[in-house]
Amino acid sequence: MTNLLGMLSLAHRDRLLACATDVSFPAGARIFQEGSKADRFWIIRTGMVSLDVHVPGRQAATIDALGPGQLLGWSWLVPPHTWQLGAEARNPVHALEFDAAAVLTMCEEDPVLGQAITRCVATVVGNRLQSTRTRLLDLYGPAGSGPLP
Repeated sequence: MTNLLGMLSLAHRDRLLACATDVSFPAGARIFQEGSKADRFWIIRTGMVSLDVHVPGRQAATIDALGPGQLLGWSWLVPPHTWQLGAEARNPVHALEFDAAAVLTMCEEDPVLGQAITRCVATVVGNRLQSTRTRLLDLYGPAGSGPLP
């Protein structure tokens, strides 16, 4: 499961939602750029967001797509707090936005909440890493390559 709110207990979910702000992005909007400061994150309510990675000498490679209920952005949790990927709205997106500093403060004040959020985000990161690896192999791997025997 990669739905952050679905992975949290009801009490932790309510605490997190209390600091959310509703935001919208039009289709084609650049939500964040790889390498820029990661100071917020989102949970997508409606719409789709493409995640991409810069490839030197080529157009950015789309490596994943996120939809309703999914966490957009995890780099806010891990120093140096810079985006590891870029994100763009595929179509109009409505999301809940969270200020990273406020959430990190809540996590420090309530270690049980902090551990729960960290575990949830770690699960998302692991799934995204696998998805990214698979997509990059599809895009740039040798023709005809397949699983090792």
